[in-house]
Amino acid sequence: MADVVLDGITKRFGATTAVRDLSLAVKDGEFVVLLGPTGAGKTTTLRLVAGLEAPDEGRLRIGGADVTGVAPAERDVAFVFQQFSLYPHYTVFENLAFPLRAPGRRWPPEQIRARVHEIASLLRIDGKLQNRATRLSGGEMQRVAIGRALVRKPAVFLMDEPLSSLDAKLREELRIELKRIQLDLGATILYVTHDQIEALTLADRIGVLSAGEIVQVGTPRDVYERPRNTYVAKRLGSPPINLLPGGTLGMIVAPAGAATVGVRPEDVVVGRGGESARVLALEHLGAERVALLEVAGRKLHALLAAEDAVLPGESTTVTARAGAALFFDAAGARIANSSARVTGPEREKAYVT
Repeated sequence: MADVVLDGITKRFGATTAVRDLSLAVKDGEFVVLLGPTGAGKTTTLRLVAGLEAPDEGRLRIGGADVTGVAPAERDVAFVFQQFSLYPHYTVFENLAFPLRAPGRRWPPEQIRARVHEIASLLRIDGKLQNRATRLSGGEMQRVAIGRALVRKPAVFLMDEPLSSLDAKLREELRIELKRIQLDLGATILYVTHDQIEALTLADRIGVLSAGEIVQVGTPRDVYERPRNTYVAKRLGSPPINLLPGGTLGMIVAPAGAATVGVRPEDVVVGRGGESARVLALEHLGAERVALLEVAGRKLHALLAAEDAVLPGESTTVTARAGAALFFDAAGARIANSSARVTGPEREKAYVT
């Protein structure tokens, strides 16, 4: 495997700048996820690394070698697309073997057979090798698509929302499998998604993109707990962070310059003092319950503790767990090294996402 370094990369399409002065280093064996909405520049970044697009500015290195002007076939990267892109008239074995039979490789038949069986076993599709691609389920087809990338041992894997077309259960299963495979192989993966759950569960580090620029890079925990601004804060967390005008939760003393207070739903304390609130609705999510509350004319979500007995239409109180609130200035930037002070009962149990 190899590291990937993007240094000041810019890519324009006419008057539109898709990627702007982007710098990012992916370590050898690291799983980095680029997270952002449609149009943030995620796929363009992958295509630049793959060589399918040429940068207008900046340099790109893979394994220490400058590949800025190198053809895609010579970069030793594998691209897994959102769509399965399998050969429907081929069996699973033939689909997996195809990259090894390509000109420039042409592995001996016995080595191809051994490698295909190794990858099929890793992906748990070894019982499907003689099935045609058209006879597979969606999850099995995506496993084959991932297997075609794994089979030839590339230096870097590039993955463009490979799970987005699957249903929720399959996405969850393949997330677990993909992380297991990455750890087993020590693979270097650059993965893009708009799905925060994928980012939080898969990534060693997350890079949050906005309009072609990286806003923040860090571990999932760091980006979640210490977002650089309100844009990053809103990208991670389900239910999303509550962003309220300073002073809405009156028991929190905000630092100078704070225009917005951010409180994660798991840090909202219900029924233990604070401001008056009304319960608008309850959402049952298996082991968890989420309350939609109204406080001073504004709505916020709270992840309820097991002992929180509230019902829609009831009145209660609400504040934030001590030290949990985040503060942002008028431009949306987080005020660093600030912490909330709560003057009242503190919640005994904190929920960590």
